[in-house]
Amino acid sequence: MGLRVLRSKKDDDGDITGLCGDGWSHTKQDAIARIAVDRFAYYVSAGGQTVFVRVGRRNLVPYLTTHPDGTKPNNLDNLPDC
Repeated sequence: MGLRVLRSKKDDDGDITGLCGDGWSHTKQDAIARIAVDRFAYYVSAGGQTVFVRVGRRNLVPYLTTHPDGTKPNNLDNLPDC
């Protein structure tokens, strides 16, 4: 299993710009590169559910998100700020 994400960095538009856990902080670019090498690089456990972080694309621009599971507490947007 990968690194557990406990918090997320967000810009003024609410876009995820980084991921944080116990003793580590990675930029969006670093996280995307790690996921490209290991698709199980990061995960979120909240609300009794665990999901992996993945790279989505909107207009060819990569962004960080979690696999949809219908549980909001484990969404990157809903995590506390780094």
